[in-house]
Amino acid sequence: MIYHQVRMAMKPDAPADQVRHALDLMRELGEKLDVVEFFIVGRDFGGEFEHGALYALKDIDAYRTYMYDPLHRQIDALGLPLVADMISQDLTDDPAPDIGAKIAQVHTDRFSDHPELRDLVDDLGSYEGSGAHDDGSKSA
Repeated sequence: MIYHQVRMAMKPDAPADQVRHALDLMRELGEKLDVVEFFIVGRDFGGEFEHGALYALKDIDAYRTYMYDPLHRQIDALGLPLVADMISQDLTDDPAPDIGAKIAQVHTDRFSDHPELRDLVDDLGSYEGSGAHDDGSKSA
């Protein structure tokens, strides 16, 4: 199982209705995709982030399906411009020694397949986590 989590601090001027819409789309993604075992989208407490989401995905193929779903791209396009800072994290119980490299490859492939993501992510104040590239650039 791979648990993919994102935590977000919104820009101070992000319109509340647009934030709600982006969060609703994140919930729709969790409800729509058969590869999502369970999910939660909600408020984030105990740190600098305001909102977060966690998606449980059975394996790396499910992870790739989730990352490549067209609704995920729509969420990126509508939601990332509202975000000031973000972190993504992946926790897994997969014993394969190369699972971290496989997760990183999904992000690398997605970034290459959708180069317009670079501008969206590079406009974030900060981004850390599983989608960050070793070369210093960011990926969603």
